[in-house]
Amino acid sequence: MAARKCTAEIGEVIGFRLRAHHLTARRPADDLLAVAGACGIQNSPPGSALSALHARVEDVTAERVDHLVGEEKSLLQTWCMRGSPYFFPTADAPVFTTGVLPTTETARRHLIRGIGQALDTLGMGLDEVVDRTAAQLGPVLSRRAMAITELGEELAARIADTLPPAQRTHWRAAGPYGANQPLGEAVVHFCLRIHTLRGLVCLAPRVKNTAPFVLLGDWLGTPLPHTDPAATRATLLRRYLRCYGPSTRKDFAAWLGIDAGDVDPWWTGVADELTPVEFGGGQAWIHTDDLPALHSPPTVHGVRLLPPSDPYTQMRDRNTIVDPKHQRAVWKTVGAPGTVLADGVITGIWRPRKKGRTLTLTVTPFRSMSSRLRTQLRAEAAAVAALRGATDVHVEFDASGPG
Repeated sequence: MAARKCTAEIGEVIGFRLRAHHLTARRPADDLLAVAGACGIQNSPPGSALSALHARVEDVTAERVDHLVGEEKSLLQTWCMRGSPYFFPTADAPVFTTGVLPTTETARRHLIRGIGQALDTLGMGLDEVVDRTAAQLGPVLSRRAMAITELGEELAARIADTLPPAQRTHWRAAGPYGANQPLGEAVVHFCLRIHTLRGLVCLAPRVKNTAPFVLLGDWLGTPLPHTDPAATRATLLRRYLRCYGPSTRKDFAAWLGIDAGDVDPWWTGVADELTPVEFGGGQAWIHTDDLPALHSPPTVHGVRLLPPSDPYTQMRDRNTIVDPKHQRAVWKTVGAPGTVLADGVITGIWRPRKKGRTLTLTVTPFRSMSSRLRTQLRAEAAAVAALRGATDVHVEFDASGPG
């Protein structure tokens, strides 16, 4: 481990992260895949990834992203960190699948929290039900695209036939996860999170309101290449630290979706590449190669309208980017708003409302905004409206505050 130790100011850390997230200046259109591969682009709520890419890359359109995903297939979507849907370059698929998959059954259970009660009822281990599900994936999903409900029903029915009578009874009985949903079907839904990280399935483009599952090998025409899991975990952690450093084991675990005690397989692989950094009254870690960039922060100008779950607002040390008194307004469990990034500072939240071909954005600022920033915000709003298929846009400023 590096013996060197340094101190960083909060402004240096924010500037370093903004540059790593490509929020200091938009990258050329041809760099879209590289931008998506920085740390992945979350796509929940559906469509938010398009807005996140627009905030970072020039000339982003829904048609171009659809082409990259559905025709060129150089951009892939699947469940990834924390079981959320992410876009990333197909060339980087091992990093965001194998590189995310925990190495032990206990850690995998932490990744798909909630399955424990079902496994206890069934008297089965996680790896056992994952393997039983894998055995049926090919017969059920080959050359098909299936919504999760339909896929879960078929897989659960096939698995039920392979179980002994007592387990079969529990498997088919209603479980605690959804109204009238059999326990086994819910277990299959949980297991699909592991199969995305095993590189067996991915998400095809949305049809109406559903992103169906497909076999990844069918979708790409070839299975993912075999890669060294330790190497992919190391690459994932390096990318995380490039975007979110200086950071801690605990914050990395939260971003990944596992317990802090599970991170050794990632952390120990690059420990000798890291340098401790003191900032904000605590100690964190950064990749030593990134120290020069940390200590030469850029000057940031302009406005970006970041969507809910934007990669930048996935920061776990939230006090570095949003005043604590506004954090409840930004990070909501249900119905989270987008955020206004103005001159490198999150200065408010925004919510869209579309009626016909008109998009109305209600902006709630946390502080006063200059006329220059308001003009830039309206220009960004017009671009967001175009992404959402609107031809007219209205911006309303809510002076009452975020509540």
